[in-house]
Amino acid sequence: MGSGIGLVVANMVGAGVFLSAGFMAQELSAGWILAAWVVGALLAMAGARSYAEAAMLIPRSGGEYRYLSELLHPAVGYLAGWASLLVGFSAPMAISAFGAAAFAFAVFGAGNERLGAAVLIGSLCVLHAVGLRSSKWVQNGLVIVKGLLILAFVAFGLALGDNSWPTWEPASDSTTLALPFATSLFFVAYAFSGWNAAAYAAGEFHEPRRDVPQAMLIGCALVGIAYLLVNWILVANLTPERAEVVFEYEEARVTLGHLVARDFLGDAGSNAMSLGIAALMVSSTSAMLLVGPRVYAEMARDGFLPSMLRAKPGRPPRMSIFLQGAIAIALLYIHTIGDLLSNVGGILVLFSALVSISLFGVKRRRPDLGAPRPQALVAAAIYSGSSIWMLYNAFKTQTGLIPWIAIAAGAGLLAYGLTVRKARGR
Repeated sequence: MGSGIGLVVANMVGAGVFLSAGFMAQELSAGWILAAWVVGALLAMAGARSYAEAAMLIPRSGGEYRYLSELLHPAVGYLAGWASLLVGFSAPMAISAFGAAAFAFAVFGAGNERLGAAVLIGSLCVLHAVGLRSSKWVQNGLVIVKGLLILAFVAFGLALGDNSWPTWEPASDSTTLALPFATSLFFVAYAFSGWNAAAYAAGEFHEPRRDVPQAMLIGCALVGIAYLLVNWILVANLTPERAEVVFEYEEARVTLGHLVARDFLGDAGSNAMSLGIAALMVSSTSAMLLVGPRVYAEMARDGFLPSMLRAKPGRPPRMSIFLQGAIAIALLYIHTIGDLLSNVGGILVLFSALVSISLFGVKRRRPDLGAPRPQALVAAAIYSGSSIWMLYNAFKTQTGLIPWIAIAAGAGLLAYGLTVRKARGR
């Protein structure tokens, strides 16, 4: 149970909480940025309640792949697993690794962030391939470091930083709030995206029907509080002069936490904090490698991916680990971090919304599973409805999201069709 909560926290608290505020400040004022995080926390709780119900109905590893395969159709589940392989884990892992390198280089001087991120990913792949027990020990240790870092950042920020209401204004003078607020929620959604982490490893819990829902809900509550405090410190200590720098330079948006910490901790303190943030992002990268490969192992066990990706009893899915690492490194070199943040957020929202939608009509489609509880259906309606609204606004402004979805869906359906055809020909 404790490892499950740690897994959720480790997946949720990563690059997103420190990367998002700088990008959001371009279009939203401080008040609306904080409101977006409140909305994001509530949606994460609603989504977690939906996933908790799905985990109780189907207490097996695999996450969206397993739930959508069982509750809607194997083809939809296959698409979700395919999306997890391409963007659900590999892209966030690339973003976290890049963030770790960027904050480290902010302390030690300029360097090649992409090369540093690639070396980090490769090293973690080897570590996780050594064994499940060792990777869990390392993951739990990194979660402790992460918790101490967040507590230190919040404590020093509240005690030494500026806690008066911010006076800076966003760079954009948009007259409509709905569109920038909706699109900013994708940054928030990305930062909250790890709330479903325990569902992916449900089969490894002693009592998944009890432990998975509790791990997701407790993890969401803890991280939601931490996110609000961290973002208050970021926006409250962003001066109008510093905001101009953030608006102009992307690297300043990425390392906003470093810039803010320098104001109330000095150079030595901000350097120490930035190294801690880098460690935080290493933790997130490690968590993605602990969770994601188990989705591919489940798909391989079901015959939808090559058998070499399966996990042997008592051992981690080594080939799946190295496959995810290779895709993450490739994404580092073919996309900008901004594109990854916005497009990944959209695809993650899409498939998590499908899981919530799949709870409706379960009693008719799968009477053997029983009916979801009413409160879970209310949470599913809130989450899926909000997700549809976010996606509608994203399609109007983020034109790059449509090709990502089209390519992922097209390639996934083609691979699914070939797999089914091969199975029928046996």
